[in-house]
Amino acid sequence: MELAERFSQADKSGNLPRVRFSTPEPAYDLTYDDVFMTPSRSAVASRLGVDLTSTDGLGLPTPLIAANMTAVSGRRMAETMARRGGIAIIPQDLPSDIVAETIARVKAAHPIFDSPVQVSPSDTIGEALSVISRRAHGFVIALDDGRPVGLMTAADAANLDRFAQVHEAMISDLTLVDPTTSPAEVFDQLTANKHKAALAVDAEGRLVGVMTVKSALRSALYRPAVDATGRLRVGAAVGISGDVEARVTALIEAQADVLVLDTAHGHQEQMISAIAQARRIVDQLPSDRQVTLVAGNVVTRDGTSDLIAAGADIVKVGVGPGAMCTTRMQTGVGRPQFSAVLDCADEARAVGKSIWADGGVRHPRDVALALAAGSGAVMVGSWFAGTYESTGELVHDPAGRPYKENFGMASSRAVRARTRGQSAFERARSALFEEGISSSRMYLDTQRGGVEDLIDFIVSGVRSSCTYAGAADLKSFAERAVIGVQSRSGYDEGRPLPVSWYGAANGPGIDG
Repeated sequence: MELAERFSQADKSGNLPRVRFSTPEPAYDLTYDDVFMTPSRSAVASRLGVDLTSTDGLGLPTPLIAANMTAVSGRRMAETMARRGGIAIIPQDLPSDIVAETIARVKAAHPIFDSPVQVSPSDTIGEALSVISRRAHGFVIALDDGRPVGLMTAADAANLDRFAQVHEAMISDLTLVDPTTSPAEVFDQLTANKHKAALAVDAEGRLVGVMTVKSALRSALYRPAVDATGRLRVGAAVGISGDVEARVTALIEAQADVLVLDTAHGHQEQMISAIAQARRIVDQLPSDRQVTLVAGNVVTRDGTSDLIAAGADIVKVGVGPGAMCTTRMQTGVGRPQFSAVLDCADEARAVGKSIWADGGVRHPRDVALALAAGSGAVMVGSWFAGTYESTGELVHDPAGRPYKENFGMASSRAVRARTRGQSAFERARSALFEEGISSSRMYLDTQRGGVEDLIDFIVSGVRSSCTYAGAADLKSFAERAVIGVQSRSGYDEGRPLPVSWYGAANGPGIDG
């Protein structure tokens, strides 16, 4: 079918038929690895000309969500995601007061300048080095009464005893700027001064935030995701087994922008009841207070339809594709993710709603394929767990490689956190039923250790995918993308080789 014919079939709401296949669509379900996109004639001249605003109704400048996993999303992740146009969802297993404090700190953060790791000049170098990895920029700022007096990297402290104090290692020659300084001006000043970072200070000289050369460049490429008052956006998860109304009310009062009603099996009566309760509360908010309701997880058209009918604005799609999830192996339940996204997005689009593809993305191509299949945005979990900004402490294996511990949200570790208020007997009984890996090492990519590095990597791939499809935005990307089905060898053919054929383990190549 030609593209013009597909446009002519659009219904009155502007919805389009499901994505076109270049090969016969099989009778079996497909994973991201099973499919590919073919290039089309394109008038999009540059990747930078592609608008990646999410099509889920949130209008996120970058269609990425950090998953509501305890090992992934906290304050650092939420701030960084929002500054680069996405959003993070704070997990459900944290007490409401802790979540409220986290949201308040995210909302108080500067939307452009990064939040640095702060220490005192009198802190020991050992103390400073123990927290320096909490941010990818690799330094701490020494403050005296809130005013910056120095900057220290690990290299600055290399030849000093760990019990020496920060002021003995820190650099006191600083680039100070006004918070209204543009990223281009910051870039010019840092280049001229050859400094690690510019420090934004208010009228009283107190630190507001920092900006490196790289973050100055990123600030010119990404728009932050902000609410109506210009503050960074952040979401929070709600479990369906507790007091839903109390949790929803508390999170709304805490100024959460998105509420995610979350359970492994979203197509159940308890979820439908929880959505209805949350919907009643959200509908009573004043017109200038917008809160989006997300619910999941499901993998079928019926599940999508029922959750939307109950009041969900967005449906979260995915059962079993995540790196930490053992549901499919333990229960046999789930569905290959590409087909699940394709069907659920089609169902949601028919009634003017959208979905989030949740789980199973391991490469930028997977994010692009989810968006091509009609997902309004894509949720990333374990991939983001192995970054400086995730919630875990950075540790090293015997070979010195840095990693963070990750665990599934149905694992024993997560279940213990969610049931901390129950009796010992109830907690022990809940522990009998767990799905998900309780601990896994997520190694930091040596080239992309920060979540911003991964966002760059993903966004670059998605932008290129759009240009290959001839799409200037994500709506037209879903309309124009052409999908084919491939064999395993077809997938392997597209993977880069770490060594040449001649140097591969199988022996010499054809010239050997």
